[in-house]
Amino acid sequence: MDLEQKKVLVFGTGISGIAASKLLQQANADVILYDGNDKLTESDIRSKLPVEFAGRILLGNISEEIISTLNLIVLSPGVPTDLDIINYLRDKNIPIWGEIELAYQFSKGKIAAITGTNGKTTTTTLVGDIMKIYYESVFVVGNIGVPYTEMVTQTNDNSVTVAEMSSFQLETIQSFKPNVSAILNITPDHLNRHHTMENYIAAKVNITLNQDQNDVCVLNYEDEALRAVGDKLKTNVFYFSSLRELEDGIYLDGENIYYSVNKDKTLVCNINELNIFGRHSYENVMAAVAIGIAMNVPLSFIKKAITEFVAVEHRIEYVATKHGVKYYNDSKGTNPDASMKAIESMQTPTILIAGGYDKGSEYDQWIEAFGGKIKFLVLLGQTKDKIAEAAKQHGFHDIIMVESLKEAVDISAAKANSGECVLLSPACASWGMFKNYEERGTLFKEYVNNL
Repeated sequence: MDLEQKKVLVFGTGISGIAASKLLQQANADVILYDGNDKLTESDIRSKLPVEFAGRILLGNISEEIISTLNLIVLSPGVPTDLDIINYLRDKNIPIWGEIELAYQFSKGKIAAITGTNGKTTTTTLVGDIMKIYYESVFVVGNIGVPYTEMVTQTNDNSVTVAEMSSFQLETIQSFKPNVSAILNITPDHLNRHHTMENYIAAKVNITLNQDQNDVCVLNYEDEALRAVGDKLKTNVFYFSSLRELEDGIYLDGENIYYSVNKDKTLVCNINELNIFGRHSYENVMAAVAIGIAMNVPLSFIKKAITEFVAVEHRIEYVATKHGVKYYNDSKGTNPDASMKAIESMQTPTILIAGGYDKGSEYDQWIEAFGGKIKFLVLLGQTKDKIAEAAKQHGFHDIIMVESLKEAVDISAAKANSGECVLLSPACASWGMFKNYEERGTLFKEYVNNL
């Protein structure tokens, strides 16, 4: 679509909406930046925009008069696609793109796109490092915090874009076509938004929607849902496994990671050469290696990147040792499965701080993963009663309820003995108490360092 002089409504005034609006103005579109929250003011939104932004700001309701003039709607990922107003606009046959789809219309060069319930940010960051060590022009964008629309005008025919894709972003793609895609794993998450696991899986698999036999999709062989997906894809499938040897793919055998082609295996690295630990981390590394190979990066460059890589902030991040107690920040553990991986990484008795916004998750498997390792469960946030009830049903009663993260840290410090750990791994989103998981993790580190 030629966007010049087209009337485009950008739905949502967060970081993605602002970046999309700026890109649209560069494309000479007639932009309306819209937010349904009528408690916001135009000055609130203008303060986030460049002074030269000439578009209109609209808050509250959208009139029929405006709707009748629209050529396109660009939906921010935080806006549910089944809102009444979105369904109404869709019924008017107005094209609805996501911010990712908008960016793709301007994108040049190769694209590697990564999704999955857990490990997306770590894998995306690692793939970015692999690409930067070999290619001159690399952009790391998407759900990782840098809008694709913000960077896309800098891409060129020789550049590589590495994009972290959430299920929310993947719901609204139409022509987006990465050269290499990856789905790391799928476990229940965001069911308050997607309603069913079938819908959630479909959103994730959307990353392959436009790929063909010239492209590659990297999949986790040990994820049954993904193995079923792999049999149906039109693209080439590149598997990785942490539990078995593969004739073709990347796999973990003891302490070694191998790359195999027709059973002819090449050593990639020994896990003791890595600076991250735990089976989930080795899976992230294997996925990144597979993406690197599929993007034609030599194995020697890939090994250099993965052995120099350190864990991303807020993901099982060591904070400090206070009075012999080690503190770990896993604020990015925003669902039970992610938090289970953090718990599995702890090697000593651990006090676990958890709870937050309710995304519709269930906590039974998470509690079963405690395995005698969790000494106390310190709960806060909207889900604390729901989690406490589930814990008691599984025979776990060492529960402490708190009202704030500061109180959680102070109580954990008082209860922990030298040689033990305190782990913030909420198994829940941060919304309601914090702006995002980064703010939650940063505050945790501040409270720990002030002990």
